[in-house]
Amino acid sequence: MIFAKDLTKTFDGFTALNSLTCKIPEGCIYGMVGSNGAGKSTFLRILSGVYKADSGICEIDGERVWENPRAKSKLAFVPDDVFYLQGASMDRMASLYKAVYPDFDEKTYLSLTDTFKLDRKKNLNAFSKGMRRQASTILALSAKPQYIFFDETFDGLDPVMRTLVKKLICNDVIERKATAIITSHSLRELEDTCDQLALLHKGGLVLESDTENLKTKQFKIQIAFNDDYDISRFKDIDISNFTKNGCVTNMIVKGDKQEVLTKLSMLSPILLEALPLSLEEIFTYEMEALGYSFDGLFEEVE
Repeated sequence: MIFAKDLTKTFDGFTALNSLTCKIPEGCIYGMVGSNGAGKSTFLRILSGVYKADSGICEIDGERVWENPRAKSKLAFVPDDVFYLQGASMDRMASLYKAVYPDFDEKTYLSLTDTFKLDRKKNLNAFSKGMRRQASTILALSAKPQYIFFDETFDGLDPVMRTLVKKLICNDVIERKATAIITSHSLRELEDTCDQLALLHKGGLVLESDTENLKTKQFKIQIAFNDDYDISRFKDIDISNFTKNGCVTNMIVKGDKQEVLTKLSMLSPILLEALPLSLEEIFTYEMEALGYSFDGLFEEVE
């Protein structure tokens, strides 16, 4: 299990993490989304032992990772900005990984390089950005770590490769009960892959939930009446967002959809319709409810 409590990290006066606290259970795919500077990469670098937190606790299976080779041997980190040794090929990097990870699987490595059609002898710095990211993903998966962290993993990959990488991550978690953390700017990249989703903003965790629960326990209601009314009409309804335009109201509601519709129908509306919400909408409304500005939060949403 990954445990973080009150993690804080600053860089030259900029607070990258601000008392972040979370627990990430074993055997799940945990997605983190947020704007630039939200703290996603910093969190993964602290988990990986690349950075040392200014304050707070960060543990994997009860052990601190910073300057702890035994703890680090349980994890692999695929950073946003992939770095390779000068003149290194995939085979040379594989030799390095074998020296660090006792469970490095040669068969998996050879199979994945064939699947991705990468030249194992070629200088990695001659690869495209997407190919370098593929190589890093192959090496990390071949190491068979218990914890594997992907920072903006899908950036630079074409749609076919994105689908393949998602499938490989899911299979690895299912087959080995590994734990994966994936960060992205786009919820659309994460919603069909992750078991849990977390929203980071200004260095803090503002929302964390089971993905399926997010999708099924919140929905949009469009309702209208002939007479004038306000939010007080909807007693016993858990409303997180209420917008009225003339006689028609759009509201975001939490709870059991059928129970809510039954209660609302008893009010004799002239219009009543339940509409599904995308995860982008859910997170945006949650941010609004918390008083955060969400301008530019989801950069890939048109």
